[in-house]
Amino acid sequence: MLRVPVLSKSGKPLMPTKASRARRWLKEGKAKVVHNDLECFAIQLTFETGENTQPIAIGIDPGKCYSGAAVQSKLATLWMAHLVLPFKTVKERMELRRVIRRARRGRRINRKLPYSERCHRQKRFENRRQAKLPPSIRANKQLELRVVKELFKLFPVSAIHYELVMADVDKTSGRKSARSGVGFSPVMVGQRQMLTWLSKLAPVKTHQGWQRDGNGTSQLRQWLGLAKDKKNKACSTPVTHAVDGVTLATFEFVQWREWHSSNAKHGNWEGGVQITPASFAVVRRPPVSRRQLHLCVPSKGGRRRKYGGTVTRHNFRKGDKVVAEKAGKIYIGWCSGDTQTQVSVSDVNWKRLGQFTVRKVQLLQRSTGLIIVPSPGLSNLIAPLRHGLTSIPLRVASLNPESHEISDEKVGGAGLSANGTGEPSESESRPTHLARVSGFV
Repeated sequence: MLRVPVLSKSGKPLMPTKASRARRWLKEGKAKVVHNDLECFAIQLTFETGENTQPIAIGIDPGKCYSGAAVQSKLATLWMAHLVLPFKTVKERMELRRVIRRARRGRRINRKLPYSERCHRQKRFENRRQAKLPPSIRANKQLELRVVKELFKLFPVSAIHYELVMADVDKTSGRKSARSGVGFSPVMVGQRQMLTWLSKLAPVKTHQGWQRDGNGTSQLRQWLGLAKDKKNKACSTPVTHAVDGVTLATFEFVQWREWHSSNAKHGNWEGGVQITPASFAVVRRPPVSRRQLHLCVPSKGGRRRKYGGTVTRHNFRKGDKVVAEKAGKIYIGWCSGDTQTQVSVSDVNWKRLGQFTVRKVQLLQRSTGLIIVPSPGLSNLIAPLRHGLTSIPLRVASLNPESHEISDEKVGGAGLSANGTGEPSESESRPTHLARVSGFV
């Protein structure tokens, strides 16, 4: 079921509501539609109301080229996203900038002269800091942080769950891959800085992909019964990275607990959460080139043409969402460049759709620094169950240490059942995988 973000009259995020209630409020004039940079449908109340909220968590699964993010409450999955990070683009541009800089210095500096007589420019700032992040890593973290900040404007987030990437590169561990440093990943760079930024917004809890205490991301994902596509991580679907974002967010409501008996060690998952279909979007940054004073190849006559920047000659900015017409066809894309009489329009992958006459291009939305492609309808992370059930109601499963029998107990009172009441539904009464117990470890 779709959950619509709700803002109070003063703009404070409240608990999301059902789409039917949001439509009724809009029809009665009790709410109005508000726009946001994530292009998520949201409403703002026009009357005073209470501001009591329930726990809502954000889960972030960072990566080198792609990341996953999700918002989860105890009773519903609220939002999911697949983030396309600018790692490769920034890396290639930094390498090109280094080549051009060295070529320019080679033309300017006469290395046959003594060093004291060469035309070296004095440094204008302290550029030997040891704690700075590489530009490609910083761009990745800034995009993730931007999405989190936008989510804080829509939902009353109480906690952030972040996955730490750990690689064993200790030479004393005895592992061959550790001695050679094969396990290192660029994702590890900047994690501490990212946690510092996130801690200023809300309490941050970290997890690893697999943990000895059982509270790893993969361990909880398997128990929840969520599928993950590990073969093609570039696929912009919820089962590649957003599924781990949902799993991380559910740590706010479900944890693995261990206990010991006289002759064995046992454990079970404590807490309850409900995974439901939710809105899904692909988020990326428009790869606009920075303004360059010196082009790679000097032009003839000494006149350098304009390159880079966001300003065009036709009152459009690069990254603006526009609609264009050509040969009777309508194209919707983003402004990516211009000529003397035309405007270039590109798709979500920044592949040019064509060049259009200025008078046939209309502005839809000013650039926000983000390209959002929402998925039509709701995305479901789980296979639909029988009798039309599209969510997994989880209950606390406890293991009796004496008889080793499984007993189920409801958690959180009413609201965890599939039919929306405190009574168990037909699907909950069946002995299926809705309540799971992990056995001996």
